[in-house]
Amino acid sequence: MAQSTGRTKSVKVPNATRRLRLGLGLMLALLLVVGGKLFMVQGLDVGGMAEAALNNRLKPIELPAERGSILDANGTVLANSVIRYNVVVDQRVNTKTESFKRLETTGEKESLVSVSRDQGIAELAAVLGQDTQSVRAALTGEQPYYIVAKDLKPDVEDRISKLQIPGIVTVGTSKRVYPNGSVAGGIVGFLKDGTTGQAGLEQSQDDVLKGTPGKRVFEIGADGLRIPVGVDQLTPAQDGKDIKLTLNSDIQYFAQQAIQSQTDKLGAEWGQIIVSEVKTGNIIAMADTNAPDPNDPGKVAAKDRGVRSVTAAYEPGSVEKMMTAAALIDEGKSSPLDRFTIPSSYVVDGQVFNDAFSHGTEERTLAGIIGYSMNTGTVMAGQRLSPQQRHDWLQKFGIGEAPDIGLPAEASGILTPADQWDGRQQYTVLFGQGVSQSTLQTVRAYQSIANGGVMLQPRLIDSYISPDGSVEKPPLKDPRQVVSKETAKQVRDILESAVTEGEIKEAAIDGYRVGAKTGTSESPCDDGKSGYCGYTASIIGMAPMDDPRFIVEVVLQRPKGSIYGITNGPVFRSVMSQVLRTYNVQPSTGEPVRLPQYAK
Repeated sequence: MAQSTGRTKSVKVPNATRRLRLGLGLMLALLLVVGGKLFMVQGLDVGGMAEAALNNRLKPIELPAERGSILDANGTVLANSVIRYNVVVDQRVNTKTESFKRLETTGEKESLVSVSRDQGIAELAAVLGQDTQSVRAALTGEQPYYIVAKDLKPDVEDRISKLQIPGIVTVGTSKRVYPNGSVAGGIVGFLKDGTTGQAGLEQSQDDVLKGTPGKRVFEIGADGLRIPVGVDQLTPAQDGKDIKLTLNSDIQYFAQQAIQSQTDKLGAEWGQIIVSEVKTGNIIAMADTNAPDPNDPGKVAAKDRGVRSVTAAYEPGSVEKMMTAAALIDEGKSSPLDRFTIPSSYVVDGQVFNDAFSHGTEERTLAGIIGYSMNTGTVMAGQRLSPQQRHDWLQKFGIGEAPDIGLPAEASGILTPADQWDGRQQYTVLFGQGVSQSTLQTVRAYQSIANGGVMLQPRLIDSYISPDGSVEKPPLKDPRQVVSKETAKQVRDILESAVTEGEIKEAAIDGYRVGAKTGTSESPCDDGKSGYCGYTASIIGMAPMDDPRFIVEVVLQRPKGSIYGITNGPVFRSVMSQVLRTYNVQPSTGEPVRLPQYAK
């Protein structure tokens, strides 16, 4: 029998508690690692991973701003925009969708409801006013971009967006319309690609008119479906400002018809009429021939799509003699009844000057020189001014200075420094040759005489109107006294006498006192050719002379036929009469001025 040694064999038994603690420790460590990573990603978002993931799920849609309207002085719409929307579908997303979730609001409660594809199609068809089958066909297929409907109004777009149908988005567009067509068409201008101004005020005032687009952002899932409780952010568009003009669209239409008729009748290249209000500088009408219809500007030649009244600088001719007379009177070197002995041909410094009509030696007053538009007498009287004075007076009257009325490409004209004039130019500038200016520059010079010697900046833009209704007036240059009030009165008497006693009797209007001056100048050839090609014929006048309210100028470029048989007087009379009637200007009182044209 075996005997026991008295010693017990040692057996190693696993400690369950120890193993449990070790396992828990490992799990806690792993949780700490994972939790830390989650904290880094979601809490601290190191590397922007969460933000990047969210951005990938966000779908932005631009909301177009409504372009501001362009209005005449009476609120008549010359240009305005309407916002329209196209409904676009990603057929791949919509076709594979059997149902979707939509967030609906009932009272103050929001709830997610399940909507079948069939129900969504039926609802969309009802909003569009189309049959269900045609809408289903439009939403079914593999095209990523398919237009379902076009030119929807904003209220219809809003109803469609609230349906939250998968794959459906709305794309906003701004549609520009010009209700009055070619009336002030060149001034208003038009758009390139329907959004960016390309001509006229649409171009020069583009930043004011266009506004700032808004944005709508919503969240879509990996399946391309909109997440009902996801991000839905709306940044409203800021609409552009309206622009109110000084134009009267009725007078503008009348002037456009008048100058187009005169231009066609005489076969001229182009014509212009400007109507200006004396006391404000407001431009009532600025009519050019062949004015474009901004709804379809391509129907007229590119050269006719601008505003020649401010862009075309030409030699003005005898209308400049008013400025010579004003300078002589204000400098104290002459007066309306000053006497001049004028030969049939006048020679000075080897330069020969003649008049448009034959005459012997005559005794004329300064008023008679201007009243019969005599180059000989104008040079003889103008010699009393030094060349530098002649230059400076033209500059005082705004020659060489663009009117700055807010249109593109306004001409400054050409006024060469006096020390660069040649032997003939130093005299021809006295009667409007060797100097160039736009029609509006001429009107501005005459406005100062009509307004007691005070020149005002011409105004085309009256105000900017914000969407909230607030009104902002554009800044204006300070008025400036060009000549004294007494000089202005004497020059007005000379202009009135040109109608009552001089050769511009056809400018007279029954019941109103009128002052006027005609102009004729040789027109330099275009296309780089040397010499002169035809003539520029014009007339400018003011009424009523007892208290001048309006100025009208009519200009024709290169009319056909003999320049001596061309007259713009009837057109001037027609337009000025229409203006006086429209603004209810009372007939003149007192006797018209009749300064003697011949010295006795």
